[in-house]
Amino acid sequence: MQAVEERYALIKQFLIGKTLTTIELEHAMNDANVHCPDDLARTLNVMRRKGLIKGEVSVERGGWVWWVEDQP
Repeated sequence: MQAVEERYALIKQFLIGKTLTTIELEHAMNDANVHCPDDLARTLNVMRRKGLIKGEVSVERGGWVWWVEDQP
């Protein structure tokens, strides 16, 4: 079983330099044969609340979009 921190780091890697919807992120992870063992939307919201990633609702894109702020 993956440690939570490893899961978070993996998700962040998919978001670096991109702004993806939850569905787009899920497809990118599936294409790379990487699967989130928990509900992805829930995991993303936990990460947002912890300040690990940014997220907001996008009417234009039809759901939540997620991204990583520039790393120091």
